[in-house]
Amino acid sequence: MTVVEERANIADAGGETARRAMIDSQLRVSGINDPAILAAFLAVPREDFVPEARRAVAYADRAVALGGGEVLSPALTYGQMLTAAEPVADDSVLVIGNPGGYLAALAGKLAGKVTLVAAKGEFAKAGEHALVLVDGAIEELPAALADVVSADGRLVTGVVERGVTRLALGRKVGGALVLTVLAEADFAPLAAFAPRPKWSF
Repeated sequence: MTVVEERANIADAGGETARRAMIDSQLRVSGINDPAILAAFLAVPREDFVPEARRAVAYADRAVALGGGEVLSPALTYGQMLTAAEPVADDSVLVIGNPGGYLAALAGKLAGKVTLVAAKGEFAKAGEHALVLVDGAIEELPAALADVVSADGRLVTGVVERGVTRLALGRKVGGALVLTVLAEADFAPLAAFAPRPKWSF
């Protein structure tokens, strides 16, 4: 084994230790106990989705600023989302948001096909999916979101209510999405889903 390979193995072992600690101290104690979801968190290195300079705080129990206004939500937020979503192997999953990569990687361990798109309009061309995950909080629900959720599909997202972010589950009713708020959750609001400016005179 070369020195480089040995260092890589040590780094990987350290990452797995951090992931196990995150699972035990952040997820399990908060009611995230589904074995498949916990296995996904163990398998996906969270540090791979943050800038090099932020790797030391990748497993902290808080959001991680990524730069450019983008935020990686706390692991608990993603655990809450996946628990509410109940993904299965034959789900086609659409992940909407910036950055979205970590959530997409977690979903990829639980579902068959995962597509990742940016929040700014691109999602509208993605076609229908059984499960849509929005990586951030919506302040104003765009009608186009209903077009990417299949008739019997579901949407899991953050919403902003009176300045508080909450976890919500959406289903299609009469062609439109109806959201049910489930619990408070630590989401960063997505600028792409901010309310449109209102004219005033």
